[in-house]
Amino acid sequence: MDGFVAKRRYIVKYRNGQLAEEEDEIALEFPLTVVVNGQEFATIVCTPGHINELVIGFLASEGVIRVIDDIKAMTIDGERGFVYVELTSDELPAKQFYAKRFIGSCCGKSRQFYFYNDAKTAKTIVGGITVKADDCVCLMKTLHEQSIDFAATGGLHNAALATPDRIVVIRSDIGRHNALDKLYGYCLRHQVAMKDKLIVFSGRVSSEVLLKAAKMGISILLSKSAPTTLALDLAEELGITVVGFLRGQDFNVYTHEKRIIIE
Repeated sequence: MDGFVAKRRYIVKYRNGQLAEEEDEIALEFPLTVVVNGQEFATIVCTPGHINELVIGFLASEGVIRVIDDIKAMTIDGERGFVYVELTSDELPAKQFYAKRFIGSCCGKSRQFYFYNDAKTAKTIVGGITVKADDCVCLMKTLHEQSIDFAATGGLHNAALATPDRIVVIRSDIGRHNALDKLYGYCLRHQVAMKDKLIVFSGRVSSEVLLKAAKMGISILLSKSAPTTLALDLAEELGITVVGFLRGQDFNVYTHEKRIIIE
């Protein structure tokens, strides 16, 4: 199902005072249940592209795995909407730290072990990379130009892993946090170093988005949209540079501005 993010259907459009039937592309929304070591762990509402990377990144973000070798086997049943994961360890996190949850695409406060698990897995960034201001602008422009699925549907968030001067990989999903999990899964699956990378992002920087960047060891997060107060408080504490409202030639630097270089 990788790359399968939209479905065509006929709709009625109103243009210039007239109604006409046209074919349009609609972003796919898909419930995916993750079963770990035989136990139903979570249901993620997502876009069914790059499912293996989504599940790998999700499990790493939740502290269930640390490296790709922690997964012994993974079976995807796309038709029924299940992923079966067998870990090399028989253990799951203690019952008091997780429960069966419904993780929605609306990106709300949906995770029941949010605070414990984030404290366990988020990394405080020391040092980190720098990026030129002009390159921030170029990276966001490249993300926009390469966001083909968003252009087709208007209903997806895009996240890119990048070096300070080029985009490495882009992932899309109806959920902001899902797009980041796909990037995390890509890095673990392909053993891509993350400490020398940054994230270029189309959506709002919520606390959950910020924490996912921290769990990946990312020091710079560039966003087209706005951050929240809690996200910025966490960014200050965890040592992450947050750039928001990156549109055209302008942007705001909210935290740890020394990583943005003017030449």
